[in-house]
Amino acid sequence: MQKKDIVLSKNENIFYAEIGDMLKQARNAAYRAVNTVMVQTYWHIGKRIVEQEQKGESRANYGDYLITNLSRYLSDTLGKGFSEANLKNIRQFYMVFPEFDQFATQCVANLSWTNIRLIMRLDNKAEREYYIKESSEQNWSSRLLERHIKTGYYRRLLSTRQKDAVANVSESEKYNPADFIKDPYVTEFLDVPEDLKGKESLLETALINNLQKFLLELGKGFSFVDRQMRISTETSHFYVDLVFYNYLLKCFIVIDLKTTKLTHSDIGQMDMYVRMFDALKRGEDDNPTIGIILCAEKDETMVKYSVLKENRQLFASKYKTVLPTEDELAEMLSKENQKFIE
Repeated sequence: MQKKDIVLSKNENIFYAEIGDMLKQARNAAYRAVNTVMVQTYWHIGKRIVEQEQKGESRANYGDYLITNLSRYLSDTLGKGFSEANLKNIRQFYMVFPEFDQFATQCVANLSWTNIRLIMRLDNKAEREYYIKESSEQNWSSRLLERHIKTGYYRRLLSTRQKDAVANVSESEKYNPADFIKDPYVTEFLDVPEDLKGKESLLETALINNLQKFLLELGKGFSFVDRQMRISTETSHFYVDLVFYNYLLKCFIVIDLKTTKLTHSDIGQMDMYVRMFDALKRGEDDNPTIGIILCAEKDETMVKYSVLKENRQLFASKYKTVLPTEDELAEMLSKENQKFIE
């Protein structure tokens, strides 16, 4: 006998959806509570391991001996989840964040154990604090956090800003446009050739087809507005490749795509686009429009001696369609910083 579909009234649908939302919220709250307790417990376990190791430091390889036997005991008593590797991670957690109770309780306790393991392997303290803060506030998945770490997200922001530490931005500087612009942008997810010379339309289409990933690469507060947006004056029509709005900066961000090396004419064109956008599209409550020239290559000398140097609304950033290695990224950022200083 075929089961008949039940026709629900509008009020019933609302009622069922409300109950479902209540259960989802309760499950999420329960998960967060359990996660917080487990993270705090791991820290205290790590602390006890280190304290016990210090008591037995006169014995050769006492640390390894202690971890091995503790793993056996916990596995026999409580089951899976207490391998030697995981206990070493728990010990490292305490060693990396020895002031967890004072500094990181709120932030770290909001993160998954997977995210914490990724962050605590970073050598730079300021970088660790940045990823703790951002992944906690932005609710980054472990996959997204891992990508940001691999692509040097923090260092690219730091390179663009020319500041000592991203994590120490004061409240008055919190929404400084430079804090939101990276150089380079890593777009390995596009699956396009590395050499795109003369193929701006291909790059634009690939970015639109991967819009969600591109928004994540752009960073906080970006929302897509339009592609090839027309700006018309009394005598001419102009078309901007990509237009976004950033709700944190409270301004439009226009992007011009260049698959060749940055030129003076590119800078002049973007300067014109930003001025026109401010005059014709900007709302009364909007901050000044920001323009980003996304180019295949750029000459830092040109950047230094052009309007890009002093103009807080214009930026030029390179894009990379392949994922750089750790060494390649470090060398790239070092060279660009040196050119900027010279």
